[in-house]
Amino acid sequence: MKDNTTSKEQLLKKIRKALLEKRENPYPNLEDLPLYPPTTESPEVIFAEEFTRVSGQFVYCEDEITFIENILLLAEEKKWRKIYCWEPQLQELLTTYEYPFYATDKDFELAEVGLTLCECLIARNGSIMVSNGNAAGRRLSIYPHAHIVVAYTSQMVMDLKDGFNLVKKKYGNNLPSMISNITGPSRTADIEKTLVLGAHGPKELYVFLLDDGV
Repeated sequence: MKDNTTSKEQLLKKIRKALLEKRENPYPNLEDLPLYPPTTESPEVIFAEEFTRVSGQFVYCEDEITFIENILLLAEEKKWRKIYCWEPQLQELLTTYEYPFYATDKDFELAEVGLTLCECLIARNGSIMVSNGNAAGRRLSIYPHAHIVVAYTSQMVMDLKDGFNLVKKKYGNNLPSMISNITGPSRTADIEKTLVLGAHGPKELYVFLLDDGV
């Protein structure tokens, strides 16, 4: 007897049959398996390597004085004058060492540098997790042509899932409305496949990692 079913019907029959069959899961513990091979390298070293690979600039600071010394040298080299900082913790640090900054958004369109904290640093892909839960909000990490992130060694995590766990622990059920991951300076290659930095955000991205001994 000739089979008059179309190829589409035959395919649907095979799919239905496959769905009805009970099959053993070949990878029952897939979610528990490590995604990456084990490493003996410290997260700080991994982050520095991955971050510089995507054109970020990394500076390790043993303490706050070293941070102030480094940012003074950098600002002098770049001739930065309009550095904006809206986060109380950083404002207190800069004020202690009499480092000049703009504490409000007055003349914000002239901002050269946005100085912010972050939620954490993701070592595996050299990225920075930020949110609008901090006083810097959404603007300070995007508008100025240079973005400086001050982070602490206690904020260093290996993977994205660890970063999200930190955020959940910090905010509980009141998660920020914006959580973003920054991987290197803003870039695009839309025009003639030529890579251009600073197309949709900061052209320069710096991370100053301070050792808080945690």
